[in-house]
Amino acid sequence: MLITSFSPLHYLLCINLRNSVMLSAAPALEHLPTPSLVVDEAKMRRNIKRQEKRVQALGVTLRPHLKTVKSVDIARQMLTGGTGPATVSTLEEAEIFAAAGIRDIIYAVGIVPQKLDRVAEIRARGCDLAVLLDSPEQAKAVASASRKHGQAIPALIEVDCDGHRSGTAPGAPELIEIGHILEGGGACLRGVLTHAGESYAVCGRAAHAKCAEAERRAAVRAVEVLSQAGLPCPVVSIGSTPTAHAIEKAEGITEIRAGVFAFFDLFQAGIETCSTDDIALSVLTTVLGQQRRKGWIITDAGWMALSQDRGTASQRLDQGYGVVCDEAGRVIPDLIVSQANQEHGIITVRPGSNAVLPDLPLGSRLRILPNHACAVAAQFKEYQVIPQEAGTTLKTWQRFGGW
Repeated sequence: MLITSFSPLHYLLCINLRNSVMLSAAPALEHLPTPSLVVDEAKMRRNIKRQEKRVQALGVTLRPHLKTVKSVDIARQMLTGGTGPATVSTLEEAEIFAAAGIRDIIYAVGIVPQKLDRVAEIRARGCDLAVLLDSPEQAKAVASASRKHGQAIPALIEVDCDGHRSGTAPGAPELIEIGHILEGGGACLRGVLTHAGESYAVCGRAAHAKCAEAERRAAVRAVEVLSQAGLPCPVVSIGSTPTAHAIEKAEGITEIRAGVFAFFDLFQAGIETCSTDDIALSVLTTVLGQQRRKGWIITDAGWMALSQDRGTASQRLDQGYGVVCDEAGRVIPDLIVSQANQEHGIITVRPGSNAVLPDLPLGSRLRILPNHACAVAAQFKEYQVIPQEAGTTLKTWQRFGGW
């Protein structure tokens, strides 16, 4: 078979080819090229189980967001039965995960008319792909596309629970207008969806629980408005990683979404959703040299590997471009990547610390914990996986990008 461009089929063939040689060809961590993206499988699985247990205790469904991992191998571990339900942030994700057998997907970014033909094509291949909207104009476009393609495209109305970004106010008359446009125009009102984006701006379980309750109340209020107008609302979807870990009651909702929980990162640790020890993702890097007079260790992981995300800069503890660990993943106290050029990372002792810069010889290997797992993972095409089974060889899992 000749494949001339990247496609969902191409991606899956790459996975199968890689897996067929994985056990015999995977190098030891010390022999990997650097920078490499490393996953600690034991930590990842522990994180997934923690989130599953939390949601199951509430009696609702977990709908993981796959935008962080962008990997069929990892998605199969995050999803119920490996097939869904799932959330995505790009149509490329929807296409690839649908081709891998995931059949229940919400595309959780506001829909535009130009993307609806592609949505219909994905649905025609057997995936129940739903879209998101918050305006009558979008609803009219979805209804028009539904009539054009002869299928009722399902849509969820985004409800603004905290003024963070987009969405319709929980009691706004637009809710009813949107619902009638969808139901009367050949489309389908699937339900409502909220995202507690402001939960990322507060710290601690109590604050996140408060955000979760505000999120839940907004979604329930929107359902009440729609129900009073005789409009269906089978799906009531809420979620963010902080609120998904702190939510205390789930009355009136049907599902909870979260994404970065599989890996976690320094930002999530900074708002106390997790601990540093929960972070399952790191970047393997090599020491290129030292500038002892400047107090620098120079590595080959700059912002092309670590990203330019400085999300912890506004937190109580600024982690620079990442926290430094030894090759085994043990944190080296008060050592951070304080500066990053395109291909060079500069490691220093954290400002204000009395720690001493270690004397690391040329070629030493280190691992960097990221500020933002999504941004760092986006720099790489594959994960190098440390298996949870002791004594087994590294695994390689493919990941993808694009829209």
